[in-house]
Amino acid sequence: MASATYTARAIVLRKTKLGESDLIVTLLAEDGSQLRAVAKGARKPSSSFAARLELYSVVDVLCSKGRSLDLVKEARIAASHERLRRDLEHAACAAPMAELLDRVTQAGLESPRLFALTAAALDWLDGAETAQAPAFCAAHLLKALAFSGLRPSLEACVGCGADVADSPPGGSTFVSFREGGVVCPACRPSMEVVAVPAGTVGWCRVLMGSTFAEIEALNVEPSASFSVLRFCQQWVREHVGSKLKSLDFLFTSGLF
Repeated sequence: MASATYTARAIVLRKTKLGESDLIVTLLAEDGSQLRAVAKGARKPSSSFAARLELYSVVDVLCSKGRSLDLVKEARIAASHERLRRDLEHAACAAPMAELLDRVTQAGLESPRLFALTAAALDWLDGAETAQAPAFCAAHLLKALAFSGLRPSLEACVGCGADVADSPPGGSTFVSFREGGVVCPACRPSMEVVAVPAGTVGWCRVLMGSTFAEIEALNVEPSASFSVLRFCQQWVREHVGSKLKSLDFLFTSGLF
């Protein structure tokens, strides 16, 4: 009896070697769920899958149901995003986006906005000037966390709900990563908090609430983007339970 087949549009998040010539591909499906499937012979030089299941590409796949993992039967590229693999700076900024999605998405758990967000982010990152690439990465991470139910509270105190006033330039805003966001002076003694530069929290707010077109127009300095990325790393460590290794590489690579 033939196996049931289905089609899906998806983004390639990760590839894992299997056996001598196969690959397991981890995909973000259009409904926001995670799909893992085996591409038989994908590592053979003659395989058509080799060029059609590249990282960060948007693909249309035909899969058949398997006992443990489904099988990729056909794949067609809808958006290649070749620059995100060819250019080291852009690749370093795309990797944390894919790694976060690999961690927070699950099979059968739908979140359609994640796919639309990521497809748009990859498009903008693909065309971005090198200096702007970290800003698109940071914005995507913040928005993806929000769509996954892990949105940081950046304006209202997580203890009492009061508005947290902006600190003066050069000042600090107190944040409880464990409790989920900024903390007002009255609640500070009863919580575990860290002092975060007010500018970092301000940029988190801006990138969270701006479209990618607006972010491009802002010309965010890499130093500001990196401060937000470090905020995201600590947030992921607290709420996802692990750190993003690709962010650690970005911090230590010296690319920007």
